[in-house]
Amino acid sequence: MKIKSLLIVLLLAVSYCSIGQKTITEGILVYNMTVETPGKEPKMGDMFDGGTTTIYLKGNQSRSEMVSSLGTNTTILDGNTGGGVILKDYSGQKLMITLTKDNFVNINRKYDGISFETTNETKVIYGYNCKKAIAKLKDGTNFTVYYTTELNTSNKDYDYEFKKLPGVALQYEGQNKNMKFKYTISKISIEAVPSSKFDIPKSGYRIMTYEETNK
Repeated sequence: MKIKSLLIVLLLAVSYCSIGQKTITEGILVYNMTVETPGKEPKMGDMFDGGTTTIYLKGNQSRSEMVSSLGTNTTILDGNTGGGVILKDYSGQKLMITLTKDNFVNINRKYDGISFETTNETKVIYGYNCKKAIAKLKDGTNFTVYYTTELNTSNKDYDYEFKKLPGVALQYEGQNKNMKFKYTISKISIEAVPSSKFDIPKSGYRIMTYEETNK
């Protein structure tokens, strides 16, 4: 009788956790981007300030578009193969970089072994309760991320950086040389995404392999 009661309690707990966390299998996430640069003179980072990053999810497929005053940088990934393309459109110059699964892993090598140390600090972002965590990289650097456990995504490969995060990052920081980026969620839409969003262009781009761009 005691074993039966224990099983009921466990089943209820699992059901509660499943209900408490919404899993996104298809939808759109939009982040607004702000950039801080040292000094009073205009910097390259100012051209990224006010930009947006839009992520489209549909099953194992993902498309990430970063749009700024400089242009557009898009990554399309097929979760089934692990490969995809990067599309760069700057000042009318269009470049398509083809990626294999190994290429994608290599691009994100710096995030291998990343760990997240959750703190007691919390805040509400876009109506979701978020926990503050310190992300620690193997090179000794770290950054702050606020994530919610109220949401998750069925596709965890679209953002290698947060693949092991037990939820969805709604605000996080990034660093590139002397530029400090901050991304904050501005839209979460659980809606159907057209399959055409994940189509790879057939023309209009100069095509290069990942290896060619690194020569």
